[in-house]
Amino acid sequence: MATAIAHPNIALVKYWGKQVGPGNLPATPSLSITVAGLTTTTRVEAAERDSLCINGKVRRDSKVEALLDAMRNVFDLPPLGIETRNDFPTGAGLASSASGFAALVTAIDGEFDLGMSPTQRSTWARQGSASAARSIFGGFATLAARDDNWTGTELLAKEAWPLEAVVAVTAETPKPVSSSEGMERSRTTSPFYDAWCRSTEADFETACRAVTNRDFGSLSAVAEHSCLKLHALMLASRPALFYWNQATIAAMETIRRLRDAGTPVFYTIDAGPQLKAVCAPGHRGAVAALLAKSPGVLRVVRGGLGDGARVVNDPRSS
Repeated sequence: MATAIAHPNIALVKYWGKQVGPGNLPATPSLSITVAGLTTTTRVEAAERDSLCINGKVRRDSKVEALLDAMRNVFDLPPLGIETRNDFPTGAGLASSASGFAALVTAIDGEFDLGMSPTQRSTWARQGSASAARSIFGGFATLAARDDNWTGTELLAKEAWPLEAVVAVTAETPKPVSSSEGMERSRTTSPFYDAWCRSTEADFETACRAVTNRDFGSLSAVAEHSCLKLHALMLASRPALFYWNQATIAAMETIRRLRDAGTPVFYTIDAGPQLKAVCAPGHRGAVAALLAKSPGVLRVVRGGLGDGARVVNDPRSS
C-alpha cells in the first residue's frame, strides 16, 4: 500500500465557476498558497472491490468514482481500497477536497508506479476538484491554461517568501451548499458572473506580479478584493449564497484593526465561514492571539507555507 499526504491551499485569487463541458475546467485562473498546518492523509491499496472510507466512515463519492473511471481508461488499475483522513473539518470551507484529491492521485501514482510528473498528477487531481490541481504543489501555486491544458504549477517556492497563515475556525459542520452546486448557481443566476470572470483575469496577473516581486502590499490589496468580489457574486445569486456567520464578520474586523495598527496582514474567505489570515513573516503569533479572542472563533490553526502532495512511506519521497 502507499500513503500520501497533501495540504489544502488558500486561494488568494479565487476561481468560482466552471466552463461548460467535460474536464472539470475552471472558468478563470487562480493563485493560492499551500498551508502546512492542515493535512489530509490517504492510503491506497489493491482490493477486491472499490471502497472509500473518509474519517473512519464508509462513504460513496461520485467525484471519486468518476475520477477512478477516467484513470482506468488510461491506466490498468485494480479495484482500490481508499482510506483518507483529515485533521481539520471536512466540507466546511477549508479546501478538504483540494487536499483530498491531491493526496488520492499521489497515492495511486506511488502505489502502482505510474511515473507521473507533478504536472500530470495536477491534471488528474483537477478532474476531481479544480483546486486540487494547486495542492499538488507547495508554496505559491497557480491554476491556469497552458498549452491547451488547465494544470497547476509552482509559481514561487515556499522558502523564497515564507509568508505565514492563521485559520480562524468559526464552524465545524459542513457548509449548507457545496462549492460545486454554488458555482453552478452563480454561473446561471448571478448578474455579476460575466464581470467576475473578466476581472479575475486581471487580478490573477496582478497577484502573480506581486508574488514574483514579494510585494506584500499589492498582494494584500488584490487578494482581499478578490475575496469580497467572490462573496458579492455569491450574494447576487438566486437563491443567495451566504457562507459567512457572525464570527466570520467579527474576524474580518479583527484583521482590519490589526492592519490599521501596522501589522502586515490580510484576510481571505472561501465558500465557507472560516477566515484565513495571511501575514508577513514573524507576525503569525500576534495575529493568532487576537483572532483567538475574536467573538465566535472556536479555535485557530497556525501554519507556514507547506510542501506539495507526496508519498510518505516511500524513501524516494524524502
